[in-house]
Amino acid sequence: MVKPPPAALPETQLVLVTPLIEAPEAFLPALEAALAAGPVAAVIARLAAPDDRASVNVVKALARLVQPAGSALMIEGAIDAVARGGADGLHLLYDEARVADAIERLAPERMVGVAGLKSRDDAMSAGEKGCDYVMFGEPMVSRHADKNGVLPPFAAVVERVSWWAEVFQIPVVGFSPDIAGAAALASVHADFVALGDAVWAHPDGPAKAVAAALAELRTGAAA
Repeated sequence: MVKPPPAALPETQLVLVTPLIEAPEAFLPALEAALAAGPVAAVIARLAAPDDRASVNVVKALARLVQPAGSALMIEGAIDAVARGGADGLHLLYDEARVADAIERLAPERMVGVAGLKSRDDAMSAGEKGCDYVMFGEPMVSRHADKNGVLPPFAAVVERVSWWAEVFQIPVVGFSPDIAGAAALASVHADFVALGDAVWAHPDGPAKAVAAALAELRTGAAA
């Protein structure tokens, strides 16, 4: 998930965010179908395994499927499972000390992506520390709701992605709550658009969802 020079800016790419995974067997068929439906730049895996050993086993099972498909495997939060399970990097919620520690432990062999960014200052701080991407609008933002529990509307996510893409070279990921939103994020030059339940709960299945999302990305890029 590395941003090329502006002259070679590619079409916005797709990232998939998994549901919480405790045991991978039930989820792997859906993931396999999604990966087979079109190019997916990365999979961000959310783990619900009961302990570190179980987490590592889940990561290994996912890596055997994700990486041969040409996608990067990012693990949410579980830093020790990243290297032990053979993942490509860590996806974590912003905390200044945790970001610095993760980059020190994992870079440059593995990526560190940062989400849960409550402000522009947080995003810039993560970038200055050397993260490989920032994500805005992700589902984990619910852990960072403001004091009234109000989450930012999608229009605010699009605005934040647009600001970052115009100013910074570090790649930006915009999370869309639905497939249609992928076009809006592509139109403001998000490097990646992430989708979660919009893929896994799609009435026609994850493969059709990925195909529809890729079509939206092309539409947005052409706008």
